[in-house]
Amino acid sequence: MSTTSPADSLVELAARKQLPHHQYTDPATVRWITANRPVFSDGPPPRLRKTSQSLLSRSAIPAGWLAEAKCLDSLHGIRHAMRTAALAALLAESAGLSEDDTATLVLAAAVHDCRRLHDKDDRGHGARAAIWLTDNADTVWPHFGVMATPSRIATAATAVRLHDVPYDAFTEDDQADHTRAEVICDLLKAADALDRYRLPKLSWWPDPAQVRSDAFNGLRTTAFELVVRSETAWLAGASCAEAVLAGLADLGLTG
Repeated sequence: MSTTSPADSLVELAARKQLPHHQYTDPATVRWITANRPVFSDGPPPRLRKTSQSLLSRSAIPAGWLAEAKCLDSLHGIRHAMRTAALAALLAESAGLSEDDTATLVLAAAVHDCRRLHDKDDRGHGARAAIWLTDNADTVWPHFGVMATPSRIATAATAVRLHDVPYDAFTEDDQADHTRAEVICDLLKAADALDRYRLPKLSWWPDPAQVRSDAFNGLRTTAFELVVRSETAWLAGASCAEAVLAGLADLGLTG
């Protein structure tokens, strides 16, 4: 018999190591996140180019692109994808990426978890998403208003495949692939890690030691605030897309 109840928050379930396969944020968990706000010393984020803002307006990927419908509004669903895309765009600005490379990165960030089956340690979801992205390039790139090229497709797919593989677990083939798409891979990993403030355990929050991005520390305030504002808006009844877009606007990142 289950010892959990519908009222259990994700924080309580995480503490008891009873998190379900599909996890949805709740008011108590957002209050806990807010109460545990770290002490940040970073300044304001870089300004986003209009082209990046346009990409973010399209980052709410269609529900049909997800492998599992239960993940649509879960911890690895559309809100996470959109926030990761926004953080990727900010990292791209800090790194001085071209508009073309920024588009490749943001697109990869928006779809990086689309083949997840659940919110726990779904090993191999990056590889599945990379295959899906390659097979569906003719659909994905037009959705973002971006021209697909073999090089861009390969780079995005490589970053998506490697996003859930720790650097210290890279095989020789992984390392070779990473070398060919290093900047996009590193920034996608960093953007994904920055959105970990949504998770219900402090030890799972962003760790600079796990990423390779000079701009990572400077975006932690933005990442934290975007989680709190978008999750609060979603709990208040906004759709996933509305919640994240409102959070971006509130922080002055769009508009």
